[in-house]
Amino acid sequence: METLFGDQLEQSVASSGSFADIILPVPIPKMFTYKIPRSLKEEIGIGYRVIVQFGKKKILTGIVGKVHQKPPTAYDAKPILDVLESHASVNPVQIRFWAWMAQYYCCHIGEVMNAALPSGLKLSSESKIQLNPTFDPDTCAYPLDEREEVLLKALQKKEEMSFEDCESVLGIKSIHGIIKSLVIKEAVVVFEQVKEKYSPKVENRIRLTSNFVEDKSSLEKLFHEISTKPKQEEILLKYLQEVPVYRQAGLNKNGLEKKVLTDAGMSTSSLKTLIKNGVLEEFKIIVSRFEDEAGSDSPIVLTHKQLEAQVKIKEAFEKKHTVLLHGITGSGKTELYITLIQEALQGGSQVLMLLPEIALTTHMVSRLRQVFGSSMGVYHSKYSDNERVEVWNGLLSGKFSFVVGVRSSIFLPFDSLGLLIVDEEHESSYKQYDPAPRFHARDAAIMLAWLHQAKTLLGSATPSFESFYNARTDKYGYASLDKRYGEAQLPEFHLADMLIDKKKNLLKLDFTRLMREKIQEALVNQEQVLIFQNRRGYAPYVSCEDCGWIPECEHCDVSLTYHQFGEEMRCHYCGFREKVPHVCPGCGSSKISAVGVGTERIEESLSLLFPEARIARMDLDTTRSKYGYQRLLDDFGAGNVDILVGTQMITKGLDFDRVTVVGVMDADRILYFPDFRAGERAFQQITQVAGRAGRRGKKGHVVIQSRRPEQAIFHQIISGDYRNFYLQEMGERQRFFYPPFVKMIKVSTRHKDYKTAERAARHLHNLMAEIQVKKILLGPEKGLIGKIKNQYIFESVVKLDRSSHAQAHFKQELQQQLEALQAEKDFRSVRFIVDVDPY
Repeated sequence: METLFGDQLEQSVASSGSFADIILPVPIPKMFTYKIPRSLKEEIGIGYRVIVQFGKKKILTGIVGKVHQKPPTAYDAKPILDVLESHASVNPVQIRFWAWMAQYYCCHIGEVMNAALPSGLKLSSESKIQLNPTFDPDTCAYPLDEREEVLLKALQKKEEMSFEDCESVLGIKSIHGIIKSLVIKEAVVVFEQVKEKYSPKVENRIRLTSNFVEDKSSLEKLFHEISTKPKQEEILLKYLQEVPVYRQAGLNKNGLEKKVLTDAGMSTSSLKTLIKNGVLEEFKIIVSRFEDEAGSDSPIVLTHKQLEAQVKIKEAFEKKHTVLLHGITGSGKTELYITLIQEALQGGSQVLMLLPEIALTTHMVSRLRQVFGSSMGVYHSKYSDNERVEVWNGLLSGKFSFVVGVRSSIFLPFDSLGLLIVDEEHESSYKQYDPAPRFHARDAAIMLAWLHQAKTLLGSATPSFESFYNARTDKYGYASLDKRYGEAQLPEFHLADMLIDKKKNLLKLDFTRLMREKIQEALVNQEQVLIFQNRRGYAPYVSCEDCGWIPECEHCDVSLTYHQFGEEMRCHYCGFREKVPHVCPGCGSSKISAVGVGTERIEESLSLLFPEARIARMDLDTTRSKYGYQRLLDDFGAGNVDILVGTQMITKGLDFDRVTVVGVMDADRILYFPDFRAGERAFQQITQVAGRAGRRGKKGHVVIQSRRPEQAIFHQIISGDYRNFYLQEMGERQRFFYPPFVKMIKVSTRHKDYKTAERAARHLHNLMAEIQVKKILLGPEKGLIGKIKNQYIFESVVKLDRSSHAQAHFKQELQQQLEALQAEKDFRSVRFIVDVDPY
């Protein structure tokens, strides 16, 4: 086995060596060495996908990480079974990036590979059986029953059979018991048939056979012959109408998509007759899953402020690899991005633009598509496996040189990346929490750009404190946009005191009088409203008014969220569902009511307060389908929705002309969260959602509802005083040792038994305390949510010195300690999860 963490990667071809180190999608820290069969020596190189056997039965897709002539000393090398392609799917820079990610985020390179490759490039296995060559029914020590004999006779005729084939032969639904019996009797061998998951999109097409194109008279004769067969005649006329071959004979080569004829209601039997008689021929072609769309050649006209920012960015790029663009909401950062992307593409470089999540991707992609057309690839999790593989292959083939995507797009096979843009770089959705690698896409993107010697532009109206700190300490370059684009004005803020309204009996269905008035004004003026509440569902929980009983998840230490649609309570951690009881299981009372406010309840309240308004909701429950976001945004953009209620999905990137009122339902809930970033995130979320109001000349209004409106943070948000807010918060962080002044690592211990989890956590905590680096060690404490999916959780938090030596040493020692702990009998079933930069 060889590690991948060296600076150099061999790039030799297989003809110079007999062994290959393969990266496998398993949680093991090293590569495995396999023997290269002589027949495959000319076909294998770095980054090729290969099929290998792992263990006794598993067949896995691996990536060749290194080719050499050194046999392994600890085990006999198995041969590589096959090569899956004629070119490398992964390049050496990607493998170096995977290696860095595994090292920095304390995980295994196989886990990084598993996250990096779209599942369409991995293999699926289908169990099959064949006769055991050594089996002799005459000498078999075990008797065979009737069904087993039938199956063996069928296998004598067919070389191999799938489980489904066996079920159809015997006419039964479950075959596993019979196959297990035959395996025990050594009559059959079970093996895995390996299949590629990716399949290209194939289109069936129709065209005239060549003799009818070359000779007009033969076609005229044909029309005369089929004049009594109107259905055949109709098909030919339709074809010639769609494909005018006599004006341009070359059009016949590509023919016509078959479904144009079938969807028009034409006779399929007549079409088959024309094909059978040699008039038409059917053929297949591989087509892209993405529609072709031309881009725009119109130049982007930048304002004076945008041109100033562009000059600053370019000047900073001459000295720095990374630049922070601090542009207020609505200042026109997108136009600036477009000009920088165009320049990079004209220089022959590839460009990657990262967006935090699908909601923002949907809106931004349509904007960028107008400029770059189908030369731009889009990569996100709502796309099918096959669509993602097409983007991957499109980069390899050169079809795409610019990709817009969410965090997983940093794993795409770029080979000449020149510019990497991270829009809304402060967003928490750039962080991958589960499974490993638990990376932050912004930080990983900066490393990816460094490996390519590319430039990174971070953009935000409310930068993360880490990025702003790096800009202030001259590690990053800095440029700002402090004016809104065009004639747009900043919105007017209003603070609404919920407690005062409640005392005066002015609070109706959780809406203050001020909020209701502003919404009514917008509706009267035929303008649109956004309402932000960072909790989905109808209400956070239900409770018994008599005894205080609150339903909790059976598998997690959390209360169940009430969803009125479906009349059920759900756990947002494990998916557990339960119907709302009619009586309290604690005291038998029927007084069970919803407590708190979720997006579903706000939607209902608005429909009662404003019955004439058209209301829609955007949260995880309403946007699960592939085009759920797009449909909602299209309806809102077309003016078919007056009020849009949403979670943080609506806080970023949305740009609609008619939105003049934004309401923040419960600002206190964002602010009072047990997290050192609570203030920073409250400032960011409220500022971002406020930025959706009044973006086209009309004055916007933002209403913030709070029980403590006198708090300083609200006045800093209203005045846009990011710098003073930053200085105030950073003073606290420096005093109590929080990022960016230290590096944080959280280590979680999980087990189904409470005492085992606690004991393992304390043992690991003591081992970490012995690592000789400058650090602060906190814990172990029961997790904020102490149980998830029947696993008890204990957490230790490490605050490390920021020096790269301290970090590398601690991580290396920690990995060794975890491997030793997992080898102990008492802790083999314990899960240890390391999360670097966890918050």
